[in-house]
Amino acid sequence: MSDSLVIIPTYNEKENIEKILRTVFNLDKAFDILVVEDNSPDGTADIVKSLMEEFKDRLFIMERKGKLGLGTAYIDGFKWALERNYEYVTEMDADFSHNPKDLVRLYDALKDTDADVAVGSRYIKGVNVVNWPMGRVLMSYYASKYVRIVTGMNIMDTTAGFVCWSRKVLETINLDKVKFVGYAFQIEMKY
Repeated sequence: MSDSLVIIPTYNEKENIEKILRTVFNLDKAFDILVVEDNSPDGTADIVKSLMEEFKDRLFIMERKGKLGLGTAYIDGFKWALERNYEYVTEMDADFSHNPKDLVRLYDALKDTDADVAVGSRYIKGVNVVNWPMGRVLMSYYASKYVRIVTGMNIMDTTAGFVCWSRKVLETINLDKVKFVGYAFQIEMKY
């Protein structure tokens, strides 16, 4: 078992899931992966299950009974990770909007420092987003800017979904009290 778990929520990710899993498993650093699957009608779960034998004891699936939301997928994943004593837990999308190679950078940012959270920001050097339509990029960028102004958070990308958390910080959060289940979950967790 690795000391680090990557949580990947899925809904209709048949086109991406095998490639993203293989990419993560081919990194120099060993990561375990939990796919939190929200009953995708496209067969995403079947693909994950077919890979579980190949990646035995490194790939896990949590099948949920419907499309329950991004926030609850991560909350369920965090609880699963804490029960299994992972030291580092990373949120990552299945659609390659995050570069899987950056998982190692996020992990190292916590492992090699006293930091408890590392945010993979899309906005440190301008705007760096792939696989998104321009309207979504602009909405995300300005929403993040607005949230920073309103909350006073000193985080460039408040809506980032590429975040590595230490076990220590996750244990201080009452995960049952997190209110938002959609994308606002990302802001609430950072606030």
